[in-house]
Amino acid sequence: MTALLQRELLFVTGKGGVGKSTVAAALADLAARQGKRVLICEMDAKGAIAAAFEVADLGFEPTEVQPGLHAMAMNTEDSLREYLRVVARIPLVGRIGPLARTFDFVADAAPGVKEILSIGKVCYEVREHHYDLVVVDAEASGHIVAQIDAPRAIRELVQVGPVREQTEWMLQILGDADRTGLVVVTTPEEMPVAESVELVDKVRSTTEVDVAAVIANRVLPQWFSAADAEVFDALSASAPQALLAEAAGQRVATVFEAASLAQARRAVAADHLARLTSALPSSVPMLIVPELFTKATGRRVVSLVADALDEELG
Repeated sequence: MTALLQRELLFVTGKGGVGKSTVAAALADLAARQGKRVLICEMDAKGAIAAAFEVADLGFEPTEVQPGLHAMAMNTEDSLREYLRVVARIPLVGRIGPLARTFDFVADAAPGVKEILSIGKVCYEVREHHYDLVVVDAEASGHIVAQIDAPRAIRELVQVGPVREQTEWMLQILGDADRTGLVVVTTPEEMPVAESVELVDKVRSTTEVDVAAVIANRVLPQWFSAADAEVFDALSASAPQALLAEAAGQRVATVFEAASLAQARRAVAADHLARLTSALPSSVPMLIVPELFTKATGRRVVSLVADALDEELG
């Protein structure tokens, strides 16, 4: 398997709420630390990447958010403008709002038309070698297949002409596992794990994009070893609890209840991770990002997640 950050294009997806954007930002941050020129592109323009790097709202024009790392947000009008200028070689002056709205109307009726612009933009950055790595904070897992498979869908719709020619070089980039990969972010919970397993199978069976890794986020630490668990269970009995309460106060019971709950949560999460591991193909590695137990946000969290990924990848 090509090392994750040695690729040129990474799509990061996952079920809503699993930390997809934070992981995407962390991957970009880690690559920049290694001296790479990096672009991170937010596809849904909800502001998550701007918040992650604690900068103002991002636009279509890349903004340097830290040394070596640029960030941008996709939008229909600017991506259509660039496509017309670069591909169709049509110079445009002023805003193209009406055209963009018309394009939106047409795109809603034709699968892949709208997605081809966003995919084309990131593939173009890869083809022109403007950056060493492009990280895409992509659509959520329910929509990612349509996004990354847009060039193939368009190629089936359009048999000749420049639009079909554009899909050919995009598919070459997307289908090259040495250059492009999909990262699926999940958490050790029932629904995210089930959706991730289904997504990996669907991507591998219906698209040309390689699944580069699955990242399990917010994984609770192993509280007790097997020997520790035996001691804990023994101390949880009535007689030891009475002695502990006499020596340390009645709050001992509350401490043990909290520890029992944490241990139970860890056991449930471990079961979900085991199910995920057994369901993944052997060629798809799983990386672990631990629960951070912090109230910090923004760059601090991105840095901590990047540190955890650095340890996993190292």
